[in-house]
Amino acid sequence: MEAKNAKAIAKYVRMSPMKVGIVLNLISGKNVNEAFAILQYTPKEAAVVVNKVLKSAVANAENNMELDVNKLYVAEAHVGQGPTLKRFRPHAQGRAFRINKKTSHITVVVKERA
Repeated sequence: MEAKNAKAIAKYVRMSPMKVGIVLNLISGKNVNEAFAILQYTPKEAAVVVNKVLKSAVANAENNMELDVNKLYVAEAHVGQGPTLKRFRPHAQGRAFRINKKTSHITVVVKERA
């Protein structure tokens, strides 16, 4: 029997994938309660967004898959790059300077421990 898993995805988050990846590495493989505790005390803006996605994944597991919340752990946590917003700023001698505003697609998968 294959272990059931529940996932949540946040798309087009206006944050660099590299910055989000640092926070996701902190919680991958941890129990859900431990992951929430880590995210609560992580002083990064990405922790707020990741917390929201993790809450959604846990809610999906509880309501849609009927999994036991106390046995859940973060099986997968990864980030992919979304579309880049290109913006321009004035630069020296009448030139334009391009600023790339990166976006992220954050995926969190939770599974039940056997």
